[in-house]
Amino acid sequence: MSEQFEPDERAEAAERLRRAGYSEADVQREVTELEEKSATAARIFDLRRIIGGLFVLYGVILIITGLTDSDADIDKAQGININLWTGLGMLALGVFFLVWLRLRPTAPPAPPLPVSEEKVPE
Repeated sequence: MSEQFEPDERAEAAERLRRAGYSEADVQREVTELEEKSATAARIFDLRRIIGGLFVLYGVILIITGLTDSDADIDKAQGININLWTGLGMLALGVFFLVWLRLRPTAPPAPPLPVSEEKVPE
């Protein structure tokens, strides 16, 4: 789920930095920082968190609505408190998504590559 830079993108970015006068260590550090930011953004905006949170929120709203429904509203749905049951279902689905996120988090970013101290021929 976490997005990493493609090899071509990494090479292009590294080449631009080299042309700008950065050393190989600076290039490696900059690329590593960008990859870490990308992985962090992917974890923060994981869809399971967003979907689970929305289902929990709407489920709680429907449960409250279902508990305060009048007898006339329940009679319209042929005697079934549809708001309450739908709210419970949505709450269960939202909790499922959040538990899934907790049990199977997105993969952490790959460890940074060791920086070689070799001199690159120019």
